[in-house]
Amino acid sequence: MFDLARAGVTDELAAQIDAGLPVNLTNDKGDTLLILAAYHSHPDTVVALLSRGADHTRANDRGQTALAAAVFRSSAEAVRALLAAGADPAHGNPSAIETARFFDLPEMTELLRVG
Repeated sequence: MFDLARAGVTDELAAQIDAGLPVNLTNDKGDTLLILAAYHSHPDTVVALLSRGADHTRANDRGQTALAAAVFRSSAEAVRALLAAGADPAHGNPSAIETARFFDLPEMTELLRVG
């Protein structure tokens, strides 16, 4: 399932969740399906997971959230979807805001500000 999230195989992953797979399934590093989809820049998968109740507040074992992962990858669509779902740009360590500043991503900083 984690490979489906990484690859952005949205329909198959959504079908598995609809059949009972926990939407907040977590791997041995604390990465959720949502974090992996965001990190690998798959906004359609991010939207599908969010619509099925994925918890955007969860952080992996390093304190990183799906929003910070999407910011790191400069995936504006995924960032917008996460913000629309209520993701907090200041949550996590590093937070999405800190990630945008550290990696000098002014477009992401502005997107987080506009939200």
